Amino acid sequence: MVEYASPNTNKPLHLGHVRNVLLGYSVAQILQASGTKVYKTQVVNDRGIHICKSMLVYQKWHEGETPESENMKGDKLVGKYYVEFEKELQKQVKPIVEQFNNADFSQFHELEEKVVPITAEILKLKNILEENTGKFQLPDNLKKDAITEYFGASLSFSEINKNIRNDKSEDISEKDKSELEKLMKPLVSLESKIDDKTSELKEIAKKQTAILKEAQQMLLDWEAGKPEVIALWEKMNGWVYTGFDATFEAIGVDFDKNYYESNTYLLGKDIVDAGLEKGVFYKKEDGSVWIDLTPDGLDEKLVLRKDGTSVYITQDLGTAVQRVKDFPDVGGMVYTVGNEQDYHFKVLFLILKKLGYSWAEHLYHLSYGMVDLPSGKMKSREGTVVDADDLISEMTETAQKIAEELGKLDGYSDEEKARLYKIIGLGALKYYILKVDPKKRILFDPKESVDFAGNTGPFIQYTYARIQSLLRRAEFDVNITLAPEQVNLHEKEKELLKQIAHFPEVVQSAANGHSPALVANYTYDLVKEYNSFYQSIPVLGAEVENEKIFRVQLSKKVGETIKSAFSLLGIDVPERM
Repeated sequence: MVEYASPNTNKPLHLGHVRNVLLGYSVAQILQASGTKVYKTQVVNDRGIHICKSMLVYQKWHEGETPESENMKGDKLVGKYYVEFEKELQKQVKPIVEQFNNADFSQFHELEEKVVPITAEILKLKNILEENTGKFQLPDNLKKDAITEYFGASLSFSEINKNIRNDKSEDISEKDKSELEKLMKPLVSLESKIDDKTSELKEIAKKQTAILKEAQQMLLDWEAGKPEVIALWEKMNGWVYTGFDATFEAIGVDFDKNYYESNTYLLGKDIVDAGLEKGVFYKKEDGSVWIDLTPDGLDEKLVLRKDGTSVYITQDLGTAVQRVKDFPDVGGMVYTVGNEQDYHFKVLFLILKKLGYSWAEHLYHLSYGMVDLPSGKMKSREGTVVDADDLISEMTETAQKIAEELGKLDGYSDEEKARLYKIIGLGALKYYILKVDPKKRILFDPKESVDFAGNTGPFIQYTYARIQSLLRRAEFDVNITLAPEQVNLHEKEKELLKQIAHFPEVVQSAANGHSPALVANYTYDLVKEYNSFYQSIPVLGAEVENEKIFRVQLSKKVGETIKSAFSLLGIDVPERM
């Protein structure tokens, strides 16, 4: 069973989800091609404080709105409410932090002991920063005119440092940049400490805001089964599921079974009880249940709180066992989850092994690095994520612009053009992401990915389309069987045959390593080999008939291999381009 996607129902899918979905789906395809029966699944995180935040904003300020009335996809509408909640939360946090800084605890007597040391530390650090800033002098050897722009009144030292690092002009030498960064290092460090302490203060203030308390109450009402809260939750989640389905269809992925956290969050308690009897877990004096993994090089891990409520690991234990009950032939699982959860999965897999489940020997965490943009990291709460739907549209538009500039679409209907732009745009996106080893971070540049030269999806698609054009121009039956002695192989043909013969082995390696990158880069190497063959020796222009037939047949086989390889990556190939 391969798990991927697993989104939260408080926001639309974004670029980070896109990497997850493409990786999981591709690994499922590759495992299937290697001879393994595969079930594709996701766990939808449809409960918890995050969805209550969106629900509360809807209830307070937007009651009566629908995706239809707002002309907006349901997942985007709910995501808009989530961002609105965070903005209101920050608005309410600000005056509380000011009260803390002014030592005004008239409303928060119980927090005085906790907050005063933090505000005192912030004040102390600010004084040291101010004192050091006053003493800061630029050495005479630095060109002051060239760096004046970095010392704007509104910029922090960390921002100035960032500007200097990113500066591509020749006005400041690399040596001067390095010296300047060294000088400012203590000031940047002080700013960082102030930021950390201020964040600590904000976290305390958040818990005192009226809006967060209302969201927490809504979560309690949901858990208590309050009818009007459940009805609102079902309505808004319904909007989101419709939105998700449209995005998954646009990306070209599907699932055999969806699990919902609202159904799975209570699972696992019976497993903990059984583990206690076996001696796998132990109970502390306060009633909480733990497992000691220190002999295995890990830590002690809480599996049940003292009040009997579960934690994430409890739910994951229960969900894993439930999946095998639902699909008894499942002998292993692949979890497609970002690398920030590496430790969690080490613990989960080890506990399942200790509990004696045979299939626990075949669990794999498909850990992957984050996706960054040239503009920096994405943040859902601030609404600075790259929406998956917008990304698909942008990729399609970029493909259209480049295809129109190349001017090779004469005779295409508008419908054919639209379909081609989408195939090229999605192919560019998928290939750009999947050609990179899953463990590595990606800096995603949409324009760079839609390039008809180099290691890109469109370059490979273009070669496939060229082969189909060649087959259409062949004026003979390309399925004629030739005996080996009827053809004298050219060195380029031998190299191409070797490359084709590697494909099954590459698929097995990719399945064993859970790495679509192996398939992606194999396909690029095959295409390079084919283009070298195509440019070196005549194909349709070959003088010997049997050589012409064989070279066309070889081209056809390369095209079939490209199509097969790309289908494992979830990428379509166009017949014309």
